[in-house]
Amino acid sequence: MSGVEFTEFVLGRSPALLRFAYLLTGDRHLAEDLTQEGLVRAHRRWSGIVSAEGPEPYVRKAILRQYLSWRRRRSFAERPVAEPPDAVAADATGRFDETDAMWSLLATLPRSQRAVMVLRYYEDLPDAEIARLLGCSASTVRVHAFHALQKLRAALATTREPAPAPGGQP
Repeated sequence: MSGVEFTEFVLGRSPALLRFAYLLTGDRHLAEDLTQEGLVRAHRRWSGIVSAEGPEPYVRKAILRQYLSWRRRRSFAERPVAEPPDAVAADATGRFDETDAMWSLLATLPRSQRAVMVLRYYEDLPDAEIARLLGCSASTVRVHAFHALQKLRAALATTREPAPAPGGQP
């Protein structure tokens, strides 16, 4: 395969690959790094990965593996900011909409659970395909999804509990 075909692939599929990486990380800069790394790996093996499925599954798997990689875990926790954040108000949750709240909740999930949630609900992949991508069994995928949903539901339940009425009356 030629360099022209690779360039066409990058131009045509980069936005979708970047969205996929962003959903995994929740961080635009890290998503760009993961996407770039996946594309670099694809370029190195371009003639070998172009098949009936096309190169996109290979690049997505490379992005996923980089996301799950232990080498990125340490740098993932620290984020530089231009200015320190303002003091948090007593009831700051009222100013966030549901989307922001869900992103925050997804960020609390372990990497493998978050990857399963993104692959299942964003990529709409079946458990068998997710298992193939993650290198585990389909039952492990279901366990990750179960625990992730359980954790998300519990977090949503605690944020939606009504405040107790004055005087202890319900």
